Amino acid sequence: MDIKTATALRRLRLVSAPEAVSFLLLLVCSVLKRTTDFNAVPAMGSIHGVLFVLYVIFWADAWNRTKWPLKTAALYFVLSVLPTGGFFAERKLKREAEDAVIASRARREGVVNA
Repeated sequence: MDIKTATALRRLRLVSAPEAVSFLLLLVCSVLKRTTDFNAVPAMGSIHGVLFVLYVIFWADAWNRTKWPLKTAALYFVLSVLPTGGFFAERKLKREAEDAVIASRARREGVVNA
């Protein structure tokens, strides 16, 4: 994995958890708006919107660089629209990055899979 691909995956991973948190906070704000006088939906909606757009941009870049199959790319996109999906995406991306590092070290040391 080259440095640009690793960077694209890292960016996607770093934005996935904050995007998930902002989605959950937006849901809480929506409930509070309907049950109390508290209305933070406009502010939280803007924050979540920016994070979601960043997630989609970083997702598209990562898909382009990693050449994921359509199924994998679709999974990461679906995780972005589920309330807690970003947490699962972050964990899966972290595991994928660690596996890539291990594979890179094995190639460098000349280890071949049996």
